[in-house]
Amino acid sequence: MARSNDEVAALFQEYADLIAITGGDAFKARVYEKAARAIGGHHADVGTLDAKGLQEIPGVGRSIAEKVVEYFRDGRVSAVEELRAKIPAGVRQLTAIPTLGPKKALVLHEELGISSVDELADAIRAERLRDLKGFGPRTEENILHGIELLQSSGDRVLLDVALDLAEETVAGLARVTGCRRCTYAGSLRRYRETIGDIDVLAAAERPAPVMRAFTGLPYVTEVIAHGDKKTSVRTSKGLAIDLRVVPPDSWGAALLYFTGSKTHNIRVREIAVRQRLKLSEYGLFDVESGEKVVSATEEDVYARLGLPWIEPTLREDRGEIEAGQRGELPDLVTESDIRGDLHTHTDLTDGLAPLEEMVRAAAERGYAYYAITDHGPDLYMQRMTDERMLAQRDQVRQLDGAYGKQGKRGGMRLLHGVELNIAPDGGVDWPDDFLAGFDLCVASVHSHFNQGREALTRRIVRACENPYVNVIGHPTTRIIGKRPGIDADLDQVFAACARTGTALEINAHPDRLDLRDEDILRARRHGVRFAIDSDAHATLHLAHMRYGVGTAQRGWLTKEDVINAWPLTRLRRFLDKGRRGRRSAA
Repeated sequence: MARSNDEVAALFQEYADLIAITGGDAFKARVYEKAARAIGGHHADVGTLDAKGLQEIPGVGRSIAEKVVEYFRDGRVSAVEELRAKIPAGVRQLTAIPTLGPKKALVLHEELGISSVDELADAIRAERLRDLKGFGPRTEENILHGIELLQSSGDRVLLDVALDLAEETVAGLARVTGCRRCTYAGSLRRYRETIGDIDVLAAAERPAPVMRAFTGLPYVTEVIAHGDKKTSVRTSKGLAIDLRVVPPDSWGAALLYFTGSKTHNIRVREIAVRQRLKLSEYGLFDVESGEKVVSATEEDVYARLGLPWIEPTLREDRGEIEAGQRGELPDLVTESDIRGDLHTHTDLTDGLAPLEEMVRAAAERGYAYYAITDHGPDLYMQRMTDERMLAQRDQVRQLDGAYGKQGKRGGMRLLHGVELNIAPDGGVDWPDDFLAGFDLCVASVHSHFNQGREALTRRIVRACENPYVNVIGHPTTRIIGKRPGIDADLDQVFAACARTGTALEINAHPDRLDLRDEDILRARRHGVRFAIDSDAHATLHLAHMRYGVGTAQRGWLTKEDVINAWPLTRLRRFLDKGRRGRRSAA
């Protein structure tokens, strides 16, 4: 995605927050929130569009388009600046705290004079918030947790932001004459959910031309350190990048070393020591003679130590060394194994693209099947009705007839589904007789996140027990760095999923990556099946699947564990969830 789209989306989201903080029109705030999503998900660089072209983006009217033009012309938007001037900077800082909304931030400033995160933490510890209307011990606890989330995220960015920048950097350096190999390493290669800085590794006989090209990249704003072996820079995209250039015959050892994790590397070096070998970024050496044994490829290094090559996504010292020694490493699911996407949206509810565009984009990805799952009526802002959903079903069936006949092996089949809202008592939007008409149902928690632990657990377990619920969407509801996961007994949820034949979603949106890899590992031990879904709200979002697959790999999943890596016939049997047997018995 073009960087300018992200900038404008962030600006309009801030504008929506500022409107809310100042008590402005709630409808206007929602309009700018929707515009932010639309611009962020638009395929073209909005910096290249005029006002007329901008108004072709769903949710972007004349006034919004003029603000976009103003931003690229002047580097600012006067309406945003005016609202910023009305609000103390400290209040804007408080709104960055997950779980603390803009209105509460303004109350804290006006009533208690709080204008920084540290002042707020001190006030909570002194129990000064409890006399304010709408605040109490539970609110204090939630805000403290939000402060912890904010502080722990630091300068880290989401996986997709780091990956875009890393791939752009690697592509630029790979074109340099004399650069034999180039890739990213570190936590990014391991697909960690957030990234602190980017490690790039290159192989060349002469490092100087590669280093020169690196410091000359257009988004480099400062050279922090410059040398023959390592150069570090800051970029305009909010991340630092470290580049290391090694001799080509050291490539494998260096890639292993700089990929990490630290604990994985320690375990590998311990194996080397027991064999009277020494492992460094330059190779695997005999301790006595100092002779280099192997170093050209990672496979060579691992093999000399008696290990198979270990996927980077597994290198967290979670048993991968022992599994490799036993010959029991999993054959991890890959993006090419994914046969379809089971959770996507159109502009019938909160998506940005019409049904036909989403289906066409899915077909271009080569999927064997594809599900449309717009929201049910319990999310009242989506304005869903029985009639609108049934009309969409007719459209889906017509498109299925067309796409199902295209290409080889039956083309792409379409599934008509829905994303249901799990109510506080565990109920869902429609009765069984209406739900029976869907090909699949995803059910998700969208509100009442602060219920007690027992109530939240019962709520999700009851949804699992619904014979028409096939997948629990974004199971913990977290938004990375912004909203913590709900406090439910996940082991009870995992057991219920395994017992009822309900899949857990690995939501691939980089803001969510929900379930987390640690939760996937636990759920897998319960025998749970999983669905890796994009939760796409625009055609570009379908590509988020790669982040979900990376997270699934970190959870040790194979394609046998993932229902949308199965053939359609087997998937349909799973989606039936035993209903056919119950109908026959009845």
